[in-house]
Amino acid sequence: MKLHQDSSGALNTVTGYGAHYVDINLERHESSIVVVPDAPVIAWPVASFEALTPEHFELVRACEPEVVVFGSGTRLRFPHPRLTAALIAQRIGVEAMDFMAACRTYNILMAEGRRVAAALLIEQ
Repeated sequence: MKLHQDSSGALNTVTGYGAHYVDINLERHESSIVVVPDAPVIAWPVASFEALTPEHFELVRACEPEVVVFGSGTRLRFPHPRLTAALIAQRIGVEAMDFMAACRTYNILMAEGRRVAAALLIEQ
């Protein structure tokens, strides 16, 4: 799906996505990433849902979001609570959804001025 970038000053915006990629500000990413509105896109070193560890979510926590949108791949899967325990302990909300829904939700929350982080799993 191709999205159109809002020129209202929004920083990191999902401008397109497909089964195995996401475009952030028209730049294609074909592996997992963490994206926040106002910082460089971070490579997220996880290639599959089964490979997720608490350390992967610690990288997301370091972005200091108020809410994390977790794109779990091509289908909705919920991370085990032990993986997101550090986020929950700091009162950071975690919403799991499939990858494409996470892209759309990130854009909405970002446009509302929320401190959102999208952890987007692009499985290899």
